[in-house]
Amino acid sequence: MTADYAFWTAIAVMTGASLLLGPRIRAGRIAMQWGFDGNPTWYAPKRLGLWGLVILALAVRLLIWTAMTYTPDKVHSAEVGLLLFSLIIAASHIFVLLRAARAQ
Repeated sequence: MTADYAFWTAIAVMTGASLLLGPRIRAGRIAMQWGFDGNPTWYAPKRLGLWGLVILALAVRLLIWTAMTYTPDKVHSAEVGLLLFSLIIAASHIFVLLRAARAQ
C-alpha cells in the first residue's frame, strides 16, 4: 500500500520526537488530554506518554493488516484510512510532547 510510506514516516517522526523531547520533559507525568478550559484533564506516566501512541499506531496497523489479509471483502478504503490515521496520530503525538516540554 502506498499509505504505508506515510505510516512508516509517521512512526519515524514520532520515534524521533520521543527521543528528542523525552530528555527535555522533566516531569514524571505528561498531560495527555485537555478540557475546554485549557487545563489538563488527565496525565500519563512519562514513559507511557512518550511511547504509548507509537505502540498504539503499530497495533492499529497490525489490525488493519490482519483485516486486509483475512477478510479482504470487508475492508474498504484502507489506504485512505491509514493515511489519515498516520497524519492525525503523528500530529497529536508531537502536540502533546511539545506542550509537555514547554510546561517546564
